[in-house]
Amino acid sequence: MRDKTQTNSAAPGDRLIRTGAIVFFIGALATLVTVAPFLLGTTPFPTYMFGLSMLMGVGFLLSGAGVLQSIAAGRRQARAGR
Repeated sequence: MRDKTQTNSAAPGDRLIRTGAIVFFIGALATLVTVAPFLLGTTPFPTYMFGLSMLMGVGFLLSGAGVLQSIAAGRRQARAGR
């Protein structure tokens, strides 16, 4: 007989991890696009780049929260299985 509790195999933190990765990637891509002209010497230093770096930090924190949520869910399942 099939165990119906395992029908959804996605861990609880998967959505947070995916969202964090997307936000981090967007921030990283925007930072590269912003910094490239500065490094080539065609524009002055973009001050809003700090905001883009913060966007990358938010993505990193979201992914970390998803990982911690997945770990906590795994521990709860392990305790329930004892």
